[in-house]
Amino acid sequence: MTLADRWLLPDGIEEVLPPGAQQIEHLRRRLLDLMDGWGYDLVMPPVLEYLDALLTGTGKDLDLRTFKVTDQISGRMLGLSADTTPQVARIDAHSLAPQGIGRFCYCRTVFHTRARSLLASRTPTQIGAELFGEAGAEADVEMLGLMLSLLAASAVENVHLDIGNVGVYRAIAEQAGVTTVQQAELFDLLKLKCASDIDAWAEREIADSDSRAALQLLARLQGTLDNLEVGFGKLTALVPAAAGELEHIRVVASQILARFPAVPLYIDLTELRGYQYHTGLVFGAYVPGYGDAIAQGGRYDETGKAFGRARPARGFSADLRVLARLGNFVPERKPLVLAPTSDDAALWQQVNELRQQGMRVISCREQDTQQADYSLQTINGQWQLVSVQPVQD
Repeated sequence: MTLADRWLLPDGIEEVLPPGAQQIEHLRRRLLDLMDGWGYDLVMPPVLEYLDALLTGTGKDLDLRTFKVTDQISGRMLGLSADTTPQVARIDAHSLAPQGIGRFCYCRTVFHTRARSLLASRTPTQIGAELFGEAGAEADVEMLGLMLSLLAASAVENVHLDIGNVGVYRAIAEQAGVTTVQQAELFDLLKLKCASDIDAWAEREIADSDSRAALQLLARLQGTLDNLEVGFGKLTALVPAAAGELEHIRVVASQILARFPAVPLYIDLTELRGYQYHTGLVFGAYVPGYGDAIAQGGRYDETGKAFGRARPARGFSADLRVLARLGNFVPERKPLVLAPTSDDAALWQQVNELRQQGMRVISCREQDTQQADYSLQTINGQWQLVSVQPVQD
């Protein structure tokens, strides 16, 4: 390794320098305080944990993104946390096991062997919230409301909300008797959202006429709540088992539209992100000019089952650094004071008082080049703040 190579960071891994680090830290405090105000308790799961616990109920994708090492003490496989949700599910099911509803929030770095997308980091600062123990639409409304409030507190503008429901697809697939092989083929087609290809596939693969028509209709169910009402009615007639999930979408979407009228809401029933572990509503927030969701989440009732306590669960997460970059949040700037270096006890007392008042005080050396707002000077034997006039060009 050459001297120059020692300065290089691995692909997809970055450091945060001033003043960006200060912006991110102030935003972190603001968002954690916001979630605390909603009644969400902060948890700090370990960075390193047994692999089987980390990957419980999360599917193959997270397995591939998880760094794995061998524990030199137990010989078992350990993993660096790539997603906080399974760990919070373990906390709810085992470590705390609260009665009634459990609300938790977190903010910490997670680690990915490969970035989730071309825009993503391999070490995102994941911030999010999880709610356990409530099965009704009210819990989804609360989670979506918290996510949108968090984005507003980050000063992210022009947010668009997309929601779907994997439960609708599950009901259609079960009625149609879709096999594992067929499901893989259908997933690929639904990702492309090409209705004509899905029509042809359904004609070829699905024998039941109602299920075939339902799949063909599903491929076209994207739009606003008002525009999809007729389609929801037709799908309910074709697949009665989907009625509850469709009504769930109606209730959640109508309440979110009422509470956040400025946020456009788009429904897409072909959105099956996280199908392996999501069990109901899925959602994502987007902004123009950025190709990934800036926050996303959904319902995942089965994750706690492996820990002995399966119960209703939903959550969302975002990368704090992405929110800081895309939002317009500007932390409050503290006044900067330059103080001379001296062993004067009165000066030391004055410096401490100013720091307690929220000012930044630097004991000035000749090498310091920062532009200060004030300086501490002795006037009539007393240390006083003196405004520093900016240098005129």
